[in-house]
Amino acid sequence: MVDSAFFPNLFARSESVSLRQVESRYTIGIMQPVTERLRNFLQFVAIKLIDDPSQAQLKVAELSPKKLRFKLVLAQADVAMLIGRNGFTASAIRNVLKAAAERAGVQVSLQIHSHEEEAELLARGDGH
Repeated sequence: MVDSAFFPNLFARSESVSLRQVESRYTIGIMQPVTERLRNFLQFVAIKLIDDPSQAQLKVAELSPKKLRFKLVLAQADVAMLIGRNGFTASAIRNVLKAAAERAGVQVSLQIHSHEEEAELLARGDGH
């Protein structure tokens, strides 16, 4: 588990702007607190880095008992901002997310898409 003492105010909900949250399967039991902390971390980071949080969605899917997939669906300009030059920003976010999840024995993945890419994936049936 991520200890909030190491990240003061990181998981606090002090932001007035938030990502719309969509869950394809609601995690229950022991996974719920872990999922909530990881979701709060992603929400905090995304809000700080993107220009239009009102267009952002954070989707969470529990793929198996100890495996989660997070998907950020953003405006096209925000996708570029969040991925960063040569993918370094997205890579850093993924590394911190994975490190926090590993402490709780959970595997995670993070996908970052624009709304257009998400619609195309859903149309093809790859959107899960």
